[in-house]
Amino acid sequence: MSDAALLPGYLIVGPDEVKRDIAVERLKKRLAASGMADFNFDERDMTREQVPDEVLASLNTLPMGADFRLVVLENCDRLPKAMSEALVSYFGKPSADTVCLVIAGSLAKNTRLYKAMAKLGPKAVIDCASKKRWELPKQVQGMARRYGRTISTAAAEELVARVGESTRMLDNELKKLAAMVEAPQIEREDVEQYVVRTAEVKPWDFLDAVSSRNVARALELYRLLPARSEVRLFSLMVSRVRELIVAKALDARGQSRELASTLGVQAWQVKHHVGWARRFSMDELVDALRSAEDVELALKGSRDSVVAFTQWIIRIASAPAHPARGAR
Repeated sequence: MSDAALLPGYLIVGPDEVKRDIAVERLKKRLAASGMADFNFDERDMTREQVPDEVLASLNTLPMGADFRLVVLENCDRLPKAMSEALVSYFGKPSADTVCLVIAGSLAKNTRLYKAMAKLGPKAVIDCASKKRWELPKQVQGMARRYGRTISTAAAEELVARVGESTRMLDNELKKLAAMVEAPQIEREDVEQYVVRTAEVKPWDFLDAVSSRNVARALELYRLLPARSEVRLFSLMVSRVRELIVAKALDARGQSRELASTLGVQAWQVKHHVGWARRFSMDELVDALRSAEDVELALKGSRDSVVAFTQWIIRIASAPAHPARGAR
């Protein structure tokens, strides 16, 4: 949504609350420049009972002392049919003096309202879909610039791990960090000091720490995972070791780009695997897989499963005193 000519309506759809807020604030600021925003702004929560004729009357009201009138319709995910049809009819011939923002967390593309708004122009639909978890750190780095700060990749990853995937929560924590950290760049240590963990630790974070041979990090995350989860973690870790063995073998043959197709997964799911595999020798990876047999017996038998699993993880993640033979 640029400062060029505005469309009569925009559909802002998707669960990314921060992106939705930015789109709305941009138009609010443009309206505020007229000095007459109070007379030309109407915001309605569509989960509350609304009379279609009253909404249409607001949409067709002429602006006062401004170039346009702004009407924001929040929570349009499940509009009553009468309201939805009234909007579909309106957008068939909308007012040239009003900009209407229809905001929804989700709205199917085959609905009449979605189709009616999409016809308003190629930029009428503003996609606020959530990023995949692995994409969030990069988004966090962009969000930090709103507060005059940069944030390192490691710090952004730690923030996502501690806060979760809600962009609203991430933005709130970034705002607090920007106020607390004097340095121009927020580092991982700052996140660890000032941000309380509210998100549940994901097994994948634990697997990644072991794969990167960060023993301290792996043990820290292991302690935060639910109790008596060793059997599931063991299964996931065995699968990860096998994946790293495949990555190591393909890398040695110069075929690392074939890793995703070989494993039958998406490329983003294994984007760090080759780098991790290079931290091990093939002998170390094979040894990790062989030693898994003893761990499995401990998990199924009377031996202390926590001790056996912890020792196995330390054995895998601990870097050798000298560069691993065959590591690259």
